[in-house]
Amino acid sequence: MASIGLGRRNEDTAAGPRLNVVAVAILAAALGAGALWARAVDHWAPLAVMGIVGLVLMQAPRIAQQWERAIVLRFGRFVGLRGPGLFWIVPFVDRVSSWIDQRTITTSFAAEQTLTSDTVPVNVDAVLFWLVHDCEKAALEVQDYAQAVSWAAQTALRDIIGRTTLADLLRGREKIEEELQRLIDQRSSPWGVTVSSVEMRDVVIPGALQEAMSREAQAAREKAARIILGEAELEIAHTFEQAARSYQNNPTALHLRAMNMLYEGLKERGALMLVPSSAVESMGLGGLMGAAALRQSTLTEGGGRAVEGGGKEGA
Repeated sequence: MASIGLGRRNEDTAAGPRLNVVAVAILAAALGAGALWARAVDHWAPLAVMGIVGLVLMQAPRIAQQWERAIVLRFGRFVGLRGPGLFWIVPFVDRVSSWIDQRTITTSFAAEQTLTSDTVPVNVDAVLFWLVHDCEKAALEVQDYAQAVSWAAQTALRDIIGRTTLADLLRGREKIEEELQRLIDQRSSPWGVTVSSVEMRDVVIPGALQEAMSREAQAAREKAARIILGEAELEIAHTFEQAARSYQNNPTALHLRAMNMLYEGLKERGALMLVPSSAVESMGLGGLMGAAALRQSTLTEGGGRAVEGGGKEGA
């Protein structure tokens, strides 16, 4: 379905020529002159004659709005454009066939259940912005230029969708809009119409395909996360390898590192450290471990006595 802006109004479909102040003034002047004439001759016939003349002359003045142009035909032949503002025509000889609106007009159009080049049905909604730059061509070269522009936009959209994959349709909207604008402008240029821009509002794909694409995106993100985690592990392994080479020829630095690790582990009350016996023998940590164990047991016994003392006082 297409929503077409009002770009032209046929004079034949109107209830009559548009009344204006000048036409009313002409009729009033004719009736006034007829009344004076009838009073002078003491007969009502001049009033009727001048009334008819006034009604005829009322057809002559026309007023076009600032954005309008009037198509004037004389005995069926085009004689020119009129407007904006006040202009005159010859009654019963000239006829205003249509009024052309030269403002920017918006037309919404859609392509429903159209297959892409990879056979995926999609629904696409778009908006077309266009205007009439040549009123003569718009009035004489095509029967209904607004409807013609709408159908040209729909067929162009279906043509482009049929030549485009779903991935390009979803990711390359700007390129598709530019191509669509060029194609519609090429078709409507002989009608005196210029396309300003085309904007795609929405692209709807089937629900099952949306779920599949969502799972694919989720799997791709999980894969990327695992790759990043593996790269981090690799960097950590290289760092540890460099650290091992630094400690290999410097036993003192290794012992200081071990003591720091034990301190970090034992500074919290109730902490338990498991140290391999080989590390204790090679790094000379026996005395340190014994002192730490003695300190831990002393703290534990002190805590127990405090609890016992508290129990006696409570008793």
